[in-house]
Amino acid sequence: MTRTLRNEALSLLLESDPARKAAGALALDLELPMDAAREILEPPGIPGRPARPVLVPHAQIRQRGVGTIEGRAALVHAIAHIELNAIDLALDAVWRFAGLPDSFYRDWAGVAREEALHFTLLRDHLHRLGYAYGDFPAHAALWEMAERTRGDVLARIALVPRTLEARGLDASPAVKAKLLGAGDAAGAAIIDRILHDEIGHVAIGNRWFRWLCDERGLDPVEAYAELAARHAAPRPRGPFNVEARRAAGFSEAELARLG
Repeated sequence: MTRTLRNEALSLLLESDPARKAAGALALDLELPMDAAREILEPPGIPGRPARPVLVPHAQIRQRGVGTIEGRAALVHAIAHIELNAIDLALDAVWRFAGLPDSFYRDWAGVAREEALHFTLLRDHLHRLGYAYGDFPAHAALWEMAERTRGDVLARIALVPRTLEARGLDASPAVKAKLLGAGDAAGAAIIDRILHDEIGHVAIGNRWFRWLCDERGLDPVEAYAELAARHAAPRPRGPFNVEARRAAGFSEAELARLG
């Protein structure tokens, strides 16, 4: 297989070992050729999954308080799982969608590298708490949206970075407060780092969403509403981190629609 950034992304997406996937994503060479025009056939086994954690429906995830080490570890584990899925989502955007500018692939490969750093920080923090990634059940809700939007790059960008990742911007202050309240300053510092980077990821999503809307002659606000309804995207729920959303490039019209 020719060594291109898109091929490298696909190989990492198929990797089932979280440590090898994260290490590979951190080492992605953004200067590799893209081969942007090539349509790549989808192989079986996407995404590569480890044997653990056990995946269950979202509603079956037990909510624990953070007053115990186990409860705090469960929270850190849940965020680590989100970050591992975020690696997959960024890698999938790189290989799946052909015919886009080279900067599109470079942007999302850069996102994959940062998501890999987040996963690594959280995994190592779990170890300090006496646990490992895979010790708690998790869910596959993030990847379910990837499956729904696999046929349309506009829908993917609208509903993954601009919807699911943007929800992370809203959740970060409360998560940080929980960890600080439990005396976990190191965990709270990791959340600060993730929030800083995720603002950039959502900004990349906003930029490419508007570019794609321009290419198709669509109004971004109306196009988003139509795509969210068509693909049954989760409705935004407050409280909203308006400052972070604004920093990530949401327009005032988009912010007003949050309610």
